[in-house]
Amino acid sequence: MTELSHPDESAEAQPSPDWPDISRTEVTDHLVKQSLTRLDALPRTPVTGHEAAYSELHDELRAALDADPAEHHRALIQNPAGIKNPDGGA
Repeated sequence: MTELSHPDESAEAQPSPDWPDISRTEVTDHLVKQSLTRLDALPRTPVTGHEAAYSELHDELRAALDADPAEHHRALIQNPAGIKNPDGGA
């Protein structure tokens, strides 16, 4: 009879993935760039949390696709320094 071996879950037995160095210099859309920052924490996130992270990233990227790109540019033109108004708005 063949017995199943128990998995070795010690840190030495776990593979250490080589995560790619993510460069966002080519990303020009500010909403996409902001959403992609979520990937910075992924290597430190347990695998059980990857589904939620990718789902949230997907939702943010969909929202970025649906956003009016001119809205961001209008805001920059009206307030180029990003100075907050006393009422909390930009």
